[in-house]
Amino acid sequence: MTETRPTPSADDLFSQAVGSDIDCLTALLKTHGPRVRRRLSINPLWQSSIDAEDVMQVTYTEAFLHIDQLSGRTAEAFVAWLTRIAENNLRDAIKELTRQKRPDPRRRMQRANAEDSYCTLLETVGVSTTTSSRLAGAREAQGLLETAIEQLPETYRKVVRLYDLDGLSVQSVAKTLGRSVGAIYMLRARALERLRNILGSGSKFFTDSA
Repeated sequence: MTETRPTPSADDLFSQAVGSDIDCLTALLKTHGPRVRRRLSINPLWQSSIDAEDVMQVTYTEAFLHIDQLSGRTAEAFVAWLTRIAENNLRDAIKELTRQKRPDPRRRMQRANAEDSYCTLLETVGVSTTTSSRLAGAREAQGLLETAIEQLPETYRKVVRLYDLDGLSVQSVAKTLGRSVGAIYMLRARALERLRNILGSGSKFFTDSA
């Protein structure tokens, strides 16, 4: 006979969620997520590119990744924490949408080979490949990034590969993944942030030649 899991108290629910209990966190998101969604205010200018549901989907992923950072153990603290994540996602999407008419010049250049794509991505996340041996950095960049990218959530991983490594436009990535342009910008921002955390300082990764 299957043993029924006892229903946790409110205090236990938060404590177990912070302790990476997926069921408890899922229950909290189902209960409090709609409240956060109602707080979102998207300017009509961006509503064709960003949907509140897009924001919440990325926010829920981030909640699973960073639940250990929740300090309060109350409904209000949880809602405030989740709201900050959602607003940060929305802000990043709008920031990137405003740049669409001013694309990064590096993306207009033809990359010579795959190594250049990896080096550019490393520099984008703040890990410099400018060492005393640039070629050594280029050779190591691909292996280093592949290891880090594989640690990303699946959707984050797909966005980075299509946009940063394959060089597709954000519109093409959105079409390929069946997401809005705003969602792609949010996913990429969070993916780059996570790559920075995984990679840390670039100084320990690349070979210096005297």
